[in-house]
Order: sequence, then C-alpha cells, then structure tokens
Amino acid sequence: MAYSYTNSKGQTYFLHKRDTVLKNKREQTIYFFAKEVKEGALNDVPAGYTVSESRNGLPVLKKAA
Repeated sequence: MAYSYTNSKGQTYFLHKRDTVLKNKREQTIYFFAKEVKEGALNDVPAGYTVSESRNGLPVLKKAA
C-alpha cells in the first residue's frame, strides 16, 4: 500500500520515488507526490525526511533537522 497524505483541502496524494541521471552523469533520487499510484510508489516516508504542506496545499518532503 502506497504512502498517502491528505492535505488541508481534502485531496489525497501518494509518495513516489524515481532515480534519474543528471547531465553530468551523476545519479539522483527524486521524491514526489502524485494524485494516482504509479510505478515507483513508496510504502513509507524515507528515513530522515518529513512531510509538510506548501501554501497552496501540495505536500512536499523536507529533510528532518
């Protein structure tokens, strides 16, 4: 079951992860929220991250302090 977050407006988003290769050939992991469960859905928030909500209601991952 994918990790879900319901924002203050009542919309549900699901956490996903994607590994990409940058122009300088370096690999980077990207975390993002989507309204539907797609390939790369995660079951839990990664260690060291917390979920917060932007001003317009979109969920974002932030590194824990």
